[in-house]
Amino acid sequence: MKTEEIILNNFVLKYPLERLAPLNEILFIDIETTGFTAASSNLYLIGCAYFKEGNWQIRQWFAQSPEEEAELIKSFFSFVADYTYLLHFNGNNFDLPYLTQKAKAYELPYSFERFEGIDIYRRVSAYKSFLKLPNCKQKTIEYFLGINREDTYSGGDLISVYQDYTNSQDYNLYRTLLQHNSDDIKGMLEILPILSYYDLFNFPVTAKKVQANYYNDIHGIPRKELLMKLTFDSPLPMPVSCMAKGCHFKGEGTEGTLIIPIYEEELKYFYANFKDYYYLPTEDQALHKTIASYVDKEYREKATASNCYTRKFGTYLPQWDALVNPFFKRDYKSNEMFFELTDDIKRNRELFSEYASHILSVMAVQP
Repeated sequence: MKTEEIILNNFVLKYPLERLAPLNEILFIDIETTGFTAASSNLYLIGCAYFKEGNWQIRQWFAQSPEEEAELIKSFFSFVADYTYLLHFNGNNFDLPYLTQKAKAYELPYSFERFEGIDIYRRVSAYKSFLKLPNCKQKTIEYFLGINREDTYSGGDLISVYQDYTNSQDYNLYRTLLQHNSDDIKGMLEILPILSYYDLFNFPVTAKKVQANYYNDIHGIPRKELLMKLTFDSPLPMPVSCMAKGCHFKGEGTEGTLIIPIYEEELKYFYANFKDYYYLPTEDQALHKTIASYVDKEYREKATASNCYTRKFGTYLPQWDALVNPFFKRDYKSNEMFFELTDDIKRNRELFSEYASHILSVMAVQP
């Protein structure tokens, strides 16, 4: 077995990784194998990155033959014992289960149960459509962020390279195998800013300016919209824009703009306890039984969930969860809800920050 060490002198992370965990407790990992199934393939390389003495460093364990697999696993687990957090790219689906199965096959007492895991792939893949990515492979994210790597191989390409190496012990093949793994490891460090998009949808944003905007649409009809200027804690590495649910978002760096339509119309407020109400067809509204009991029986009927409402004309903003109560609807089965843009709400900047996060979370999951 061979072990290699690389010091990434003066390498600076472009994402505040310490918000996830102390740097000296974090270990990045990536493995190279001759197949996807632990029972029918070989583990030949484990790479990791860690922060030590002011620099990021890479360590690699390389099996010169399949017979060194067990030694590779023992050495790696001995090293990883000093860490608490494991960062990886799709490691939940491959790297960690593979290593666990290999350890079990050799009857080695190792597992990842005590570690906290952070899977970069899992955090990003939910926002693939928002970022307009064709897929969430590591190289795709590197390309999106403008990161170039020397290595041009895929893990699958290198299976035959490793097999050739075990027969020839060719040093150039050895360097090729290590280069791919070290580029994957360094690539994980470099793509960390992609997590800023995860933060955008999972951490609070701040509405620093809120105002109404008036315009005429393409048909000359007057419209109103809410314009919010936002700030984020994590800077977005690349500008993004999205339109969904009638809303528009643009973000760049630590600032963004969110535009939401304002509706002036009559909407319905539905009472939850419809059994306590009568519906008045002539008036097209529901009244509580304590009041409606004075109405002639021919002008009233027992309310149902779909007609137990009162109508109100006002100025409204859309919402897709009951963030603000009371909420209004156009009809009972509608998934879209609204809240009235009252004077009190107009003065509530904290609420607008929460509302911006709500709208962004809705936009994020649109196909």
